[in-house]
Amino acid sequence: METSMDINKIQEEIISEFEMFDDWMEKYEYLIELGKDLPIIAEELKTEDRLIEGCQSRVWLNAVLIDGEMSFSADSDAIITKGIIGLLIRVMNHQKPEIIASNDLFFIKEIGLQEHLSPSRSNGLVGMVKRMKLEAIKSLNKK
Repeated sequence: METSMDINKIQEEIISEFEMFDDWMEKYEYLIELGKDLPIIAEELKTEDRLIEGCQSRVWLNAVLIDGEMSFSADSDAIITKGIIGLLIRVMNHQKPEIIASNDLFFIKEIGLQEHLSPSRSNGLVGMVKRMKLEAIKSLNKK
């Protein structure tokens, strides 16, 4: 069976990618690019119960457990937010729920993401992380 990449290795990768950019305008552009690779949630799954609370823009997240690993898809009506959720999915997709639930997402602080977001986007980021961890915990309880 193919094992998923270590969650901390993925975070290290993201940190070094962001280190290539000199300023936050370039980092925002990169975030927007990342949003284009987002595993897009199916249209019929864009329901109220999948909306993430605390986000200024609308963000839908779908989470399913497949072969013991979490699989996420999402969408947002804001391009920066798409990039942020895309980054989070990149880190947490195809990871075991217990790893997601207990992992410290250190890359957020390392790349300075939270401090370079507006307060409402920053709250949204916290909401996205919380929701993804909650989905992982919920799937653990179903086992």
